[in-house]
Amino acid sequence: MHSKIIRLITILFFTTVGIFVIDQNIKSLFLDGLRYYGECIDLILVYNKGVAFSMFAFLDEWLKYIQLVLILGILIYIVYLREVCYAFPAGLLLGGAFSNIYDRFIHGGVVDMVYWHCGFDFAVFNFADVMIDVAVVWILFLNLKPKFCKN
Repeated sequence: MHSKIIRLITILFFTTVGIFVIDQNIKSLFLDGLRYYGECIDLILVYNKGVAFSMFAFLDEWLKYIQLVLILGILIYIVYLREVCYAFPAGLLLGGAFSNIYDRFIHGGVVDMVYWHCGFDFAVFNFADVMIDVAVVWILFLNLKPKFCKN
């Protein structure tokens, strides 16, 4: 049982740090001036003061602290589960979440850059947002199909 927890924490830690570092490096390119304007996708710099589609922007400074509490809850839940199969998707989620919260503290909003406008306008998003979405789907799948979570 002890080695299982060590494995879970190791995978969780390195995945979280890896996603955080990748996302912050991508964002630094845009903070340094990178831009691209295409037919379907623009790569621009936007500071999102809310969450998805700028929801909850009215919470202003409180939003980052609320998100920190939610992330702490997720971290505690994953460690409580003690299932190694949750470590990687949880690391994706936590890495993306920590990176976006870091932006809130440093830049006053989440650094977003990918703007899809082919056929319809979509919200501007970033790599961390994609990792969070992938993680949520993955974790939901593991909850709905527990047979895939054999350690």
